[in-house]
Amino acid sequence: MIVFDLLCGKSHVFEAWFGSSTDYEDQVARGLIACPMCGDTGIGKAVMAPAVASHHKRGPVTPDAAPIHAAMLSAQRQLEATSDYVGSDFPAEARAIDAGRQPPRSIYGEASLAEAAALADEGIALTPLPFRPLIRSDA
Repeated sequence: MIVFDLLCGKSHVFEAWFGSSTDYEDQVARGLIACPMCGDTGIGKAVMAPAVASHHKRGPVTPDAAPIHAAMLSAQRQLEATSDYVGSDFPAEARAIDAGRQPPRSIYGEASLAEAAALADEGIALTPLPFRPLIRSDA
């Protein structure tokens, strides 16, 4: 079986299945194919994206990526073991540490993109983390 995207004279695009290209050509020549939206029999092939076969395995983690994921998980666990989780208070805590109102310490938590940009604009050093916290003191 072969599938074609077809186009009628009124620019409606629809899909149809045929046993072969010859079957399609024969049916078009005999006027047997009609647009399901308007009934037009002036049918032609629409432009289609080609199907490209991939020889690569798909999935969230390939064997080559497994060591990278393990290293990232190890780094995350180390960061969380040596830092204080401050949750959504992250912007206020970061400002308090920067202003000297709290002792310097490593913290992590949540901040919106706008909050993180404001902290950076104020000259407060921060690093966006590529993961959600594993350990949360508020959980």
